[in-house]
Amino acid sequence: MWSVDRIENGIAVLENDHRIRKKVPLDQLPVDVTEGDVLVVQDGNYVVDQQETNRRREQAFQLQQRLFRKQ
Repeated sequence: MWSVDRIENGIAVLENDHRIRKKVPLDQLPVDVTEGDVLVVQDGNYVVDQQETNRRREQAFQLQQRLFRKQ
């Protein structure tokens, strides 16, 4: 599983859960990929894992909400 850390100059920087990073040209990724998307490799192609992407985004949102309430 890889998450899209950032996209710059036609290159996506992907990071896995072990903090290993790699650079992948955007033309090797799904057309609609965005920062924060979680990707899996299926049949040699990167595919967005929408369920995991949504789960991680919701988890980040909930953390933000808890942090802002403490202020």
